[in-house]
Amino acid sequence: MSRRDFIKNSSLLAGGAILQPPFSALFKPDEKIFKVGIIGCGDRGKGLLQVLQSLPEHFKVIAICDVLDFRFQETRKIITGVKEFKDYHELLSDKEVDVAVVATPLNLHYKIAVDVLEAGKHLFLEKTMTYNIPQALDLVKKVKQYPKQVVQVGHQYRYVPLYFKVKEMISKGYLGKVTQIDCRWDRNANWRRPVPDPKLERQINWRMYKAYSGGLVAELLSHQMDFINWAFDTHPDEVFGTGGIDNFKDGRETYDNVQVMLRYNNEGMIGNFGATCSNAREGYIFKIKGTKGTVSLLTNDGVYYPESQTKKELETVDGVTGATKIEWNKEGGIPIIKEKMKDGTWYAFEDFYDCLINGKTPASNILTGARTAICVHMANSAMYTHSIQSWRPAYDMGQVKMING
Repeated sequence: MSRRDFIKNSSLLAGGAILQPPFSALFKPDEKIFKVGIIGCGDRGKGLLQVLQSLPEHFKVIAICDVLDFRFQETRKIITGVKEFKDYHELLSDKEVDVAVVATPLNLHYKIAVDVLEAGKHLFLEKTMTYNIPQALDLVKKVKQYPKQVVQVGHQYRYVPLYFKVKEMISKGYLGKVTQIDCRWDRNANWRRPVPDPKLERQINWRMYKAYSGGLVAELLSHQMDFINWAFDTHPDEVFGTGGIDNFKDGRETYDNVQVMLRYNNEGMIGNFGATCSNAREGYIFKIKGTKGTVSLLTNDGVYYPESQTKKELETVDGVTGATKIEWNKEGGIPIIKEKMKDGTWYAFEDFYDCLINGKTPASNILTGARTAICVHMANSAMYTHSIQSWRPAYDMGQVKMING
């Protein structure tokens, strides 16, 4: 970045305004309240329910669906007086339901999503969008047949102010030429849920079985992969990976220790994405490293660490322009954002409502969701088959023309 550019953009790192997420439009008090049916009342489904309840001016949950009886008992502690279904087809047949929120095991996403579209409902589909690549490609084709229905995929980083600001910093050159991305999402726990009946093991602990799940890559690392796709408008060209069931010898099939490397040829970048269930020391790490600086992110916090020459330029600009003094932390970094933020899903549902009211395309849409689903499947294929996976021309599905920025 030239010195002139630093002067022009210095406010970005000196208390400047946040680049606003796409839902920044104001809503009228008398706008429509959309009636929602939630399909899948596990941990994520109940979490989505609670966020929807915090937006009563936009959404009203009127129906829930699950195949397990005890899920209804758990959900009644959060909401009562709603319709309950064990067959999601019955929920979709309810003419009162405007929107279906799908938070089921991954292997069910594609089939339920198609049924939601055919039922004429709007769709909020949790990540990862589909279980495999053929399903992702086919769902893109099917969504095009229903242009009046809004489809949003649950990659919420695309809506969080912190991540919006990081994307802006990348586009304005604060990181310079980015070559390395380091990501981890670790824990020290076996990832199991209690099972009241051994017959329900695979239904409850579906994340541990290949027939239902994409494992740690789909459930955790897909968020960071999706952000890189978005921030750089890219996709990996080659994917390498390794992993194993290295600690919990309990009959699971998906790995409890994974490491994948994504090569982005056009950008000249390498992305390292890893997760383990055996150590929680570092927890969540997301570092984007360039010739001019590094961004180090937590889920709701971030710091910019300029390289030595960049730091000198920033300090010079600060003195010349009289801008708000840059606040350095004790490690020599600059906090990216000071504002207290809400949960990322709250921002995602705000945008979803904006798209429903104004006919916009979500920032996390069918094409972006498919791109990340393909990345996840390539990573798992690389690990489980000990092979290098390459991006294919068939995976290039074009771009969504974003009405909302």
